Amino acid sequence: MSTTSTISVIVNGQKFDRTVEVRLTLADFLREELDLTGTHLGCEHGVCGACTILFDGQAIRSCLMLAVQANGAEITTVEGLSSDGQLNSLQSAFRENHALQCGFCTPGMLITATAFLKDNPHPTEEQAREAISGNICRCTGYVSIVNAVIQAGRSG
Repeated sequence: MSTTSTISVIVNGQKFDRTVEVRLTLADFLREELDLTGTHLGCEHGVCGACTILFDGQAIRSCLMLAVQANGAEITTVEGLSSDGQLNSLQSAFRENHALQCGFCTPGMLITATAFLKDNPHPTEEQAREAISGNICRCTGYVSIVNAVIQAGRSG
């Protein structure tokens, strides 16, 4: 059995073809091979949410997936949330609501909230809290993050 495999993925709108170790996680591929370090690694067990990315439009934990499983997929990382160099409405809401603190959880929170708001553009506080419940933040107490998600939903 070969220890490497060639994959082709679209990441943040750009196509990449790479030969990777078959045991390389998708999170490590994004960070080490593509230098997209906004995808953070916290627990490496899928619990903290810091490594959340959009995988074919769905929020997933990239530490739980192998890079070879992503072959043919379209991936969006936090670096790809805004293509024009400006903050999108969700990122602006995070800034305006001081939902950043240390920033470690922020990329995962932004990706999780992006996927959530796509299907729930006008969430209640309870819905916003439930949506981010799988992402751990040790700094903010979640109030500012929930407020940012609700504000972004209102502003569209």
